[in-house]
Amino acid sequence: MGNWAVNEGLSIFVILVWLGLNAFLFVHYYQVYDVPDKYFYTRKLLGCCSTRIRRQLDRNLTFHKMVAWMIALHTAIHTIAHLFNVEWLVNAKSKIHTDNYSIALSAFEDNPSLGQTYINFVSKPYKNPEGALYVAFTYLAGLTGVVITLCLILIITSSTKTIRRSYFEVFWFTHHLFVIFFIGLAIHGAGRIVRGQTNDSLKIHNPKLCYQNISFWGTEGNCSIPQFAGNPPMTWKWIVGPMFLYLCERLVRFWRSQQKVVITKVVTHPFKTIELQMKKKGFKMEVGQYIFVKCPKLSNLEWHPFTLTSAPEEDFFSIHIRIVGDWTEGLFKACGCDKTEFQEAWKLPKVAVDGPFGTASEDVFSYEVVMLVGAGIGVTPFASILKSVWYKYCSDSTKLKLKKIYFYWLCRDTHAFEWFADLLQLLETQMQEKNNADFLSYNIYLTGWDESQATHFTVHHDEEKDVITGLKQKTLYGRPNWENEFKTIASQHPNTRIGVFLCGPEALAETLNKQSIANSDAGPRGVHFIFNKENF
Repeated sequence: MGNWAVNEGLSIFVILVWLGLNAFLFVHYYQVYDVPDKYFYTRKLLGCCSTRIRRQLDRNLTFHKMVAWMIALHTAIHTIAHLFNVEWLVNAKSKIHTDNYSIALSAFEDNPSLGQTYINFVSKPYKNPEGALYVAFTYLAGLTGVVITLCLILIITSSTKTIRRSYFEVFWFTHHLFVIFFIGLAIHGAGRIVRGQTNDSLKIHNPKLCYQNISFWGTEGNCSIPQFAGNPPMTWKWIVGPMFLYLCERLVRFWRSQQKVVITKVVTHPFKTIELQMKKKGFKMEVGQYIFVKCPKLSNLEWHPFTLTSAPEEDFFSIHIRIVGDWTEGLFKACGCDKTEFQEAWKLPKVAVDGPFGTASEDVFSYEVVMLVGAGIGVTPFASILKSVWYKYCSDSTKLKLKKIYFYWLCRDTHAFEWFADLLQLLETQMQEKNNADFLSYNIYLTGWDESQATHFTVHHDEEKDVITGLKQKTLYGRPNWENEFKTIASQHPNTRIGVFLCGPEALAETLNKQSIANSDAGPRGVHFIFNKENF
C-alpha cells in the first residue's frame, strides 16, 4: 500500500482535482446562464433544447434494450473464444495436435522446490476429445459461465413482445434472474485461470529474448524460470457502482410505493375496460406520462405500466385498463366490476403507484402544429393530451402555442371506440361553441373491416352524425394513405416545425418515420416533421 501511494498517489490526486474543478465549473456556469435575468430571453429561445435533452433521459427502455443486445453479442463472442481456449489448453496438457513449446509450458506445475508455478490451469491430461467439455463444466469459471449464460438466455427470450404481453408474470420473474447473473459474473474470475508472468519474474526473465530457448531456462542468468500468477477478479469493480445506484432506485421506489393512494372512483367502460381515478399527496404529472401500478392483493411483487389518461389540470389522476390477462382480470374482480351492486369505497383494493415517468408526448406543446397517431389502446396518452389542450384553451387560448391538431386513430373493431368517443364528442361540441371547430381535425379508421361491412354503413354516410361513433366526422375504413396525409399537411403549414407523435406498433412507427423524413425540407427553413414515439 505504501509503495502504491508513493508511485500512484500524485497522479490520482491530480486527476481528482481536475475532475472536481470541471464539476465546479460546470455547476457554476450553468447557474450563470440559468439564473440571471439578462439571459431570460436566451433561455426562452433555447428552452426547447432542455425538453429534448430531458426526453432522451426518458428513453431508458430503448437504452436498456440496446445494452442487453450488446451484452448478448459479447457474451456469445466471449463464450466461443473461451471454448477454443479450453480446447487448446487441454490439447497442450494432453500433448495432442500441438507444438513442443506449448507442451513444455503446460508441463509447469506448482513446485516450490523447483521454483515453478503453472500457467496452464488444466491439471491433468485427457485421452479423449471430451476432455475439453469436462474441463469447461467442472471449473469455477466454466460453471459460473454456464449459469450466467443460461440466465441471460432466459431473460432475453422471456422479454419478447409475445411473452411480455401474454404472460407478464413469466417475463417479470424471469427478468429478476439478473441478480443471479451479476453474482455469477462477480465470482466468474475468482478461479484466476487466465495467468500471466509476474512483475518480479519479468525483471529476471524477458520473454521476448528467452521464449526461443526454453531448454536453457533456469541455466542462464537472464532467462530464469518464469513465474506465473492469475489475474485477480476485476468484474466486481464494474458492478458495484451500478448495483449501488440500482439499490438506491429500488429504495426510492419502495418509499414511493408506501405513500397512500386512494381510489376515488372506478368507472366500467364497454368492452371490458375500466377507469381508475386516484389521488396521491404530492402527485404531479405532465401530459402523456405513465405510472407503474401494484396491487398487493394480487401480487406483492408485480408492477404494471399504464399511461395516464387524466390531464394535469384535473384534481385526480386516472388510468384506463383493458382486461386482457390474469392480473388485469384479478383487478377487475377486486374492484367489484364483475358485480351489479354498488361497491363501497372501503372495499376497493389498496394500490401502490410509482411515477410518473416521462415520454415523448410531453413535447406536444412545443409545436404550433402536431399530428397525433394512436393505434388501438395506444390512444390512451392522447386522452391526457386532448384534455389538457382543452383546459389550456379555455383558460387562455392566447398563451397556447399549439394552434392545430391532426388526430388519427386506427382501430380494428368498433368496441375500442366506445370509451374514447365520449371525450371526442365533448371536445367537438366545445370547440364548436368556441367557434373554433378547425382547431382539432380528427380521422378515425376502422382497419379490421372488410368491404361488405363498410358498404353497409356507407348507406348512412349522409346522416348528420356517424352511426358508429356518434361524431360529426365520419368513420373511415381501411388504412390511411400516409404519403397523401403528410403532403397535404405540409402544403397547409409551410415553414413550420410539425410534431408527429405515435403510440402504436413498430411497423407503423417505421412508416411514419420514413414519411417524416421524406416530407421534410432539406434546409433549415421550410416544413420539418419531427417524429416522436412512445417507448414503453
